[in-house]
Amino acid sequence: MGKRLTSRTEDYSKWYNELVVMADLAENSGVRGCMVIKPYGYAIWEKMQAELDKKFKETGHVNAYFPLLIPKSYFSKEASHVDGFAKECAVVTHYRLKNDPDGKGIVVDEDAKLDEELIVRPTSETIIWDTYRKWIQSYRDLPLLVNQWANVVRWEMRTRLFLRTAEFLWQEGHTAHATKQEALQEAELMCNVYADFAQDFMAIPVIKGVKSESERFAGALETYCIEALMQDGKALQAGTSHFLGQNFAKAFDVKFQSKEGALEHVWATSWGVSTRLMGALVMTHSDDHGLVLPPNLAPWQVVIVPIHRTDEQLEQINEKAEGIMKALRAKGVTVKYDNRTSHKPGWKFNEYELKGIPVRIAIGPKDLEKGTVEVARRDILEKQFMAMEEVENAVPALLNEIQEHLFNKALAFREDHITEVDDFETFKELLETKTGFLSCHWDGTAETEDKIKDLTKATIRCIPSDAKEEEGACVLTGAPSKRRVLFAKAY
Repeated sequence: MGKRLTSRTEDYSKWYNELVVMADLAENSGVRGCMVIKPYGYAIWEKMQAELDKKFKETGHVNAYFPLLIPKSYFSKEASHVDGFAKECAVVTHYRLKNDPDGKGIVVDEDAKLDEELIVRPTSETIIWDTYRKWIQSYRDLPLLVNQWANVVRWEMRTRLFLRTAEFLWQEGHTAHATKQEALQEAELMCNVYADFAQDFMAIPVIKGVKSESERFAGALETYCIEALMQDGKALQAGTSHFLGQNFAKAFDVKFQSKEGALEHVWATSWGVSTRLMGALVMTHSDDHGLVLPPNLAPWQVVIVPIHRTDEQLEQINEKAEGIMKALRAKGVTVKYDNRTSHKPGWKFNEYELKGIPVRIAIGPKDLEKGTVEVARRDILEKQFMAMEEVENAVPALLNEIQEHLFNKALAFREDHITEVDDFETFKELLETKTGFLSCHWDGTAETEDKIKDLTKATIRCIPSDAKEEEGACVLTGAPSKRRVLFAKAY
């Protein structure tokens, strides 16, 4: 298979970068800061999309699509929102190219300057709320529950495949409600949807909570979040859901007539996850041999590899493999049969180990004689022999076992890396040695939060929703505090 993968202990960042490329998930493109998601990586993203889309529709949401280009004036209507994104916006200023009169290729036609610049969407609140103004007149039009699958652009100088790129894929939900309570319930609901998805499908344990005021989405009154912990002890924000109050409704004059006949501004939410989840998936489960994929998200849950010397043996194995595939597919298992003769079985084994296929079945001439197959688990790198007639029922059960094992393993790691800390010297030491989440008292001020960030690069990842009330003293200032928050270094 060529080059050896750098180990995680040797250089975690290099391991990640190499793995994403070597496992055929993505690669850097010819456009600076942008990536190409390769078919194998996109197949995983499609499975994420499909499951999330199903969950959205089960909770009453519908899909729509809004423009990629947003007039600059729309951003100026919500001051805190534009402040949050101003430095990341790509701007379209002209609408035509022309041949260089000096014969030096193509140049921008300076006579084709736009009357108003257009922003390539970094997020869609502004264009969507301008649209909602036309859609909402009465309480009968509410709630409005819309989601969009789209690409967005946020100009990044330092990029990493999936984790931070100038262009990325995501979904963004935008909802309008008659009351504050309804909007708050929606924001919490979608945070719970994300948490269930991360845990049940990605096998990633997450902590639910809210962001501090400094870490909230630009223009939000409250940001609900799910935070995950990667193997290197850094946190990764896996999803956010925002209660926007009436800020955007007032900015874009979105009013409805209530049952009582009064004109009122609607209440809003927005929520989203992105291809960042691909990075989370890689960094939560994978090892020095390559990807480790939870069965629920693997493009192929099972791969069958024949081992043969003659064409006759291959034909016999083909027949058995077809039967196994048919039986497994009837149980809802996705199966690939790799009977290419251009690659040796050992090469195939390495390839599918690198790509994280949960279960590999090998069938050779001796297996035909004995009526057995070799079954290898990717998660713990163990093999067992199994009677062919057992495969139909045993493999689906094995896939469930792998899914559960990956979650429990990640959960045990996270629990071992949540540490209560009460003094700043220990805080700094643990941040560099043990890493992970540091559970500390905080005095609630942005000044203290900023100072801790300046001194350690750690931020408040979330205020856990299940944080119990307790008297304490801020880890930095010693000022009174009523609950602990979670600090960590983060992606």
